[in-house]
Amino acid sequence: MAPEARRAVLIAATVPLLRAHGTALSTRQIAEAAGVAEGTIFGVFPDKASLLRAALMSAFDPEPGVEALKAIDPSLDLRERLCRAVTLLREGMSANARLMAAPRELMTEDAEFHQRMFDTRNRIAAGLAALMEPDRDRLRRAPEAAAHLLLMLIAVRVHHGLTIGDFGDMDDEETVSVLLDGLLVRPLPTPPTESAP
Repeated sequence: MAPEARRAVLIAATVPLLRAHGTALSTRQIAEAAGVAEGTIFGVFPDKASLLRAALMSAFDPEPGVEALKAIDPSLDLRERLCRAVTLLREGMSANARLMAAPRELMTEDAEFHQRMFDTRNRIAAGLAALMEPDRDRLRRAPEAAAHLLLMLIAVRVHHGLTIGDFGDMDDEETVSVLLDGLLVRPLPTPPTESAP
C-alpha cells in the first residue's frame, strides 16, 4: 500500500477512536482499528501527535457538511430546508463535541489548525446562507448574518457548557423557530366567530 493510502487508512481509523475516547488512545488501538501493524503508523507519521492532528483536521473537514447542505432540495419551504440543515449540522457537531477539547491539547500553537477551523465555520455558514438566499426578502437580516445566528443556536444546543442555561432539550424544529419566529410563544389562533342566523 502506498504511503498516502496508508495515511488515509490510519486517519479514517483514528477519527472514530478520537470521538469515542478523546486523545486517551494508544497507537496499538489505532493500528488494530486500521488493521495494520503498529510500526506502520510511524512509517507515515513522525509521532502519535501528528496522526492525531491529521485525524482532527479530517474530523473537522467542512466538505461533507457543505455537500450535504447543497443536496437539500431548494424547492422546499424555508422552514423545512432549515430544519433539514439543522439536523445534519447538529449531528455533525454532536459527533465532534468530544473533539473540541482535543484542539486545545494538540493544537495550541498550530496556526494552520485554527485557520482551518475558522474556514470550516465560514464554509458551513456560506452553505446555510445559500439555503436561505431564495428567501432573502423575507428575512430581517441578510442570509449571511442569519446563517451565523443559526450556527450559534446549534452550537449552544450541542455544547451545553458554552452558556448559562440548558438548551439541550431544544429539538431541530424549535431551533429553526427561534431563528425565524423569535422567542415569543405564538398565540393560539382566534376561533372564527359564528355568524348570526
